Amino acid sequence: IGSVTKTFNALLLANEVEAKTVSLDTPVATLMPDFKIPARHGKPITLGLLAEQFSGLPRLPGNLQPADLGNPYADYGRDRLKAFLASYTLPRDPGAAYEYSNLGFGLLGEALAQHAKLSYGELVQREVLAPLGMRSSGAELTPAMRARLASGHDEEGETARHWQWDVLAGAGTLLSTGDDMSRYLQANMGLLKTSLAAAMRLAHEPRRDIGGGDRIGLAWMTHHTAQGDVIWHNGETGGYSSFIGFTSDGRRGVVILTNATGAPQDLGFAALLPLAPLPVVRKAITLSPARLDAYVGQYRLAPGVALNVFRRAGQLFAQATGQGAFPLFASAPDTFFARVAPISIDFEQTAAGKVSALTLHQNGHDAHAPRMDGATATDGTPSVKLDPALLHDYVGRYALGTGAEFAITVLHGQLYVQLTGQAAYPVYAKAKDHFFYTVVDAQLDFERDAGGKVDALVLHQDGRDLRAPRRKP
Repeated sequence: IGSVTKTFNALLLANEVEAKTVSLDTPVATLMPDFKIPARHGKPITLGLLAEQFSGLPRLPGNLQPADLGNPYADYGRDRLKAFLASYTLPRDPGAAYEYSNLGFGLLGEALAQHAKLSYGELVQREVLAPLGMRSSGAELTPAMRARLASGHDEEGETARHWQWDVLAGAGTLLSTGDDMSRYLQANMGLLKTSLAAAMRLAHEPRRDIGGGDRIGLAWMTHHTAQGDVIWHNGETGGYSSFIGFTSDGRRGVVILTNATGAPQDLGFAALLPLAPLPVVRKAITLSPARLDAYVGQYRLAPGVALNVFRRAGQLFAQATGQGAFPLFASAPDTFFARVAPISIDFEQTAAGKVSALTLHQNGHDAHAPRMDGATATDGTPSVKLDPALLHDYVGRYALGTGAEFAITVLHGQLYVQLTGQAAYPVYAKAKDHFFYTVVDAQLDFERDAGGKVDALVLHQDGRDLRAPRRKP
């Protein structure tokens, strides 16, 4: 059920708050004395801020470098989480702004499990699944569950891998069934009387604005409409998608579980709100690589937030500042849609036929984004244009150690950097030999030998400097 797990995580916290063993203002550091938890201006990250997605932590840890992209969280353990948090500098005060964070909820789950001296799966089983009679749910596949597991399917309809989780289990590890999730839904709606009722009400209660008129409680989001409010959450892992939601008046509720990639929340809202439109079914068409190249560039969504559109092979991708990349599929020239979420993009052209802007449509909101002539680093430094011939000086492989390496390529006049196990991301020049990412807050400096040939690079990220010598051809 992917990130619907976060609502169980929030319920664990709310239950502890109701029992007065912790409060929402309890610093997470007090539950994890062996961790160095970042703070800023004397303001700690609290349990409540983690649950409200206001912690200041990024969506994913910078050292998430999966050995297997088909199972990205399986090898991310406690030591790596500890190392990342010890070196991470918060970009803003905890509580200052909303930022959806799998890392934050993984940390919350680990903190609550450590406090209880149990594994995360054991804690959820004891405090939530057993009391609610959810007998076919859990953090790990039992033999009986494995025998009944529906195979997941990716964006192309191919069979996907079942994800496994380690220390970030609280972000998305739980498996369940329609019957069990129906019990969970009824309990949250107050139709099934349980000992968790007060904790559930606390988790639902809207606490902070998250934009677009929506608010968040402890994991649960409240979507405000003229037809009434919907309390909801969705989830997605490789090959699976989920949605749970109910109207605040308690009259309607729905759970959607799918063994396919593609967020089902539009269908969920349509089931709950009489006037909500059903999701549009789009059919992808093929555009030529040259046509796709016309859309490649950066588009300014808001101050400090850009949507980067780039092409890898015959596939167009989009990536917002600080978020993951996702593939775009054309339904018509200049019109694209995503399968990972209810997102569509319309590109605009000038009279001369040059793409000049886009409009991003998501969750009922339309964001217009003009095309940027270049990119802007997080410190406000604009990119500069380098001679295309100079870019080829950097092409090659650079050994980072422990089996990882950077692969530097040039495609259509754009420099791309790919770290082992990750996607290839564009980087932009501040000056000769000095580049920056836009998808994360990181910089690359290239070093040259006495003869002027590039012989190494240095990655600057999260307060660390990682040097990678260039491999010989």
